[in-house]
Amino acid sequence: MRPKQQPKASKVKLQVVAPYPLSVGRTDIQGNTVHSRILLSIPDDEYEAILPHLCFVDLPVPRSLHESPDGLEYGYFLNSGLASLVIETQDGRSVEVGIVGREGFVGVPLAAGLTLTPYRACVQATGNGFRIKAEVLEVTLSATPNLRLRLNQYAHAQGMQVAQLAACNRLHEIDQRLARWLLMCQDRISSDLLPMTHEFFAQMLGTGRPSVSLAAAVLQRAGFIQYARGTVKIIDRKGLETAACECYAVIQKFDGSTSTSSSLRS
Repeated sequence: MRPKQQPKASKVKLQVVAPYPLSVGRTDIQGNTVHSRILLSIPDDEYEAILPHLCFVDLPVPRSLHESPDGLEYGYFLNSGLASLVIETQDGRSVEVGIVGREGFVGVPLAAGLTLTPYRACVQATGNGFRIKAEVLEVTLSATPNLRLRLNQYAHAQGMQVAQLAACNRLHEIDQRLARWLLMCQDRISSDLLPMTHEFFAQMLGTGRPSVSLAAAVLQRAGFIQYARGTVKIIDRKGLETAACECYAVIQKFDGSTSTSSSLRS
């Protein structure tokens, strides 16, 4: 007698939740238009839940977004402009380990209920955004699962960006790093004009001003950029991409800033 054949175990199908489509025409309670990609990506009911707690703020250079040495008081959904995450040493040296634009959120530890961070966040290109108190966000996230998911996803992407930039700053030449940095900034500002100085480049890239000047001269002679009076104009983006190290392509895959960069720049 042949043994009874056991039924095959059915494969468990994982339910995939489709991303919520970007909404258009959203404003805060004062009528300020929302451009933050995270705030535009959540369902209407969750946006209505967080709306009363959003405070529209102008973000001038060089405003610090981490106000308290005791921890994060606020989180920021950037609407426009650019913020840098910077590590500073006791001897005054600094290096940038992350860039945040309208795709992201300043204060990602808050998504996990944490208020401490080793980074200083400062505005490096004037813009605006929406500020929310840390304790209010913690309470709100319990009732807004999609927002919590988006912030956690961004926190993961930012962690990968920080790791990649740490490797980049250690392993790659300054002209490659400068090209990568300019591309990342343009993706977030969505403009060919970047208001940057050589002193600022040096601070963000953790190197001396002479090294940055030489690197910028290499990119300018190649016809990729034009530098004058504290402003960098990107002339040939494709050429700049070839000059950048592979870190830009790696970061581009997961940081979410370039998914609509072409349309934003047009």
